[in-house]
Amino acid sequence: MKIFVESLDKGIWDAIENGHFIPKFEKEGASIEKPWSQWIDAENKKAKFDCVAKNIITSALNSDEFFRISQCASAKEMWDTLEVTHEVTNYVKRARKHTLIQEYEMFRMLKRESIVEVQKGFTHIVNHLMILEKSLTRRS
Repeated sequence: MKIFVESLDKGIWDAIENGHFIPKFEKEGASIEKPWSQWIDAENKKAKFDCVAKNIITSALNSDEFFRISQCASAKEMWDTLEVTHEVTNYVKRARKHTLIQEYEMFRMLKRESIVEVQKGFTHIVNHLMILEKSLTRRS
């Protein structure tokens, strides 16, 4: 998802990770939201990233997932809700990692397997190990 969104515009991914942009101005030492009618073009563009991100996220979901996040106000809130919903505990991740390491260590080409099938299986194991390693180190 990140690669696709960033390919459109990094500002869209920023809206997902950091929340939507709200133009503000300083008045008497306080930060106040600008009325929509006073936004300049650059502020409109940045604020639109959240709308585009919400559209991308909702378009990628099935109806059950859509209803789970349909009441969220921002793309960040949608993303955070989906992350929590699909989050697996570190214990489960470590167990999965050990299973994948064992698969990696026991990996062999079977007699009737083609090179393409072997490469596909090997890549599958390695990619899943890399993903798990990133998520484990990020959470620690």
